[in-house]
Amino acid sequence: MEIGSVTTPFGRRSMTLGMLANQVMAGEIKPDQSVDKWKLFRALCEAKPLLGIGDRALAVLNALLSFYPKNELAEENGLIVFPSNIQLSLRTHGMAEQTVRRHLAALVEAGLLLRKDSPNGKRYVRRDRAGEVNEAFGFSLAPLLARAEEIEQLAAAVMAERLHVQRLRERITLCRRDIAKLIEAAVEEEIPGDWQGLHGEFRDLIEGLPRTPTAAQLELLLHELEALRTDILNRLEIRIKSAKQRGNANYIERHIQSSNPESTSELEPGFEPKQGAMAEQDKGREAEMLEEGRREAAQSRQEESRHSGGRNDGGGLKSFPLGLVLQACPEILAYGPDGVIRNWRDLMAAAVIVRSMLGVSPSAYEEAANVMGPENAATVMACILERGGHINSAGGYLRGLTRRSEKGEFAIGPMLMALLRANAPAGRKAG
Repeated sequence: MEIGSVTTPFGRRSMTLGMLANQVMAGEIKPDQSVDKWKLFRALCEAKPLLGIGDRALAVLNALLSFYPKNELAEENGLIVFPSNIQLSLRTHGMAEQTVRRHLAALVEAGLLLRKDSPNGKRYVRRDRAGEVNEAFGFSLAPLLARAEEIEQLAAAVMAERLHVQRLRERITLCRRDIAKLIEAAVEEEIPGDWQGLHGEFRDLIEGLPRTPTAAQLELLLHELEALRTDILNRLEIRIKSAKQRGNANYIERHIQSSNPESTSELEPGFEPKQGAMAEQDKGREAEMLEEGRREAAQSRQEESRHSGGRNDGGGLKSFPLGLVLQACPEILAYGPDGVIRNWRDLMAAAVIVRSMLGVSPSAYEEAANVMGPENAATVMACILERGGHINSAGGYLRGLTRRSEKGEFAIGPMLMALLRANAPAGRKAG
C-alpha cells in the first residue's frame, strides 16, 4: 500500500515547491477513481506539446506503464512501479541509462511522476507473508491518475487545434487555386488590368509564410488571400457587366460583317449607304473597283506563285484584290516597307508590325493565318487597324473572327465594303 506522507528526494536532489504541490495533488485522488492506462497514455501523446515533454520522455513513461501489472490505474491496486534503470533501458529498446535518468527527471519536472525514494535511493518493494505489497519505493503514477481529466482535456484541445489548422490549410489551398486561375483567365482573355502586379502580390503573400506557421499566421494569410480574391473577382465582374452593356461580341460582329460575302445589307454602324442617286453611283464605282481589283489580284497571285511555288488561302475564304484592300484600309500603308505596300508580301509584313502594336499575341495571329490564310489574316489585321478606335481588345476580336471563320460564319467582303465607303473620298493608292 502507498503511504500518504510527503516524501523528499534521496541524495543531493533538492526538494521544491513544485514537487510538494504535485504530492498534495496526488493525495486528492478519489477512492473509486480509475483510468485505463493505455488510453491515458494516448491522450498524453496528443497533449505533449502543452505538457512540455518530448517523444523520448514518452518512451520512458511507456516503459514505466508496462511495469504496472493492471490495465486500470487505481489507488486500490497501488500506484508505485520500481523497475531498475537497466530494465527501463531494455524496454526502451536500448536507450542509454544516462538518457533514461534525464527523461525520468523531465517527467517528474512536468508533474507526471512522483519519486518515492527509499532510505538508500534504491527501488524495491516489501511484501507481507501473503505476498501482498506492503511498501514500495520507486516512481508513483499517482499524478497521472490525479490529472487524467486535465490530460484528456488538453489532448482534446490539441486535436481541435490540429483540425482547425488542417481546415485553414484547405481553405488557403482553395483560395490560392482560385486566385491563380482567375489571373490566368484574365491574362488569357486579354482583359485590361495590372494582372502582373496582382500576381506579384499573390506570390509575396505565399512566400512570406513561415515554414511551420501557427494557426494565427494561417488565419492572417487566409484573410489577405480572400481579400485579394475578392478584388480580382470585382474587377472581372465589372468587366462582365461592361461587356453586357455594350452587347456581346457576336452582336457587334454582325454589324461589322455578314456571313454572305456578296451581301452588303449589314454594314458598320456609321457607314450606312447613301440614299437615291448617290447610292447608285457608289454601286457603280464599287463594281469598277472590284473588276479592276480582280485583274490586279490575278497578276499578284501569279507573281506570288512564282516566289512561293503556289499558295492556297486557308479556311475557304475569298481573297480580295490588294488594291481594294489598300483603298479600304489606307492606314496600313504607313507600316509597309518605306511607307509603301507593293504586294501581298509587304502587306503581311506590315500586318505583323500592326499586330505587335495593337497587343495581339503571336499565337492569335498565327491561328488566324492558319484558318483564314495569310493574305486574309493580313487583310483582317488591316481592317482592325482601320477601326482601332471602336475595338477594345484587338486580340480577343481577332480570335472571335477566327472561330467564326472555322465555322464558315465569317466573310471579309462586307467589312471591306463598309470601310471602302468610309474611306473612298480620301482613298490612297498603293505605291
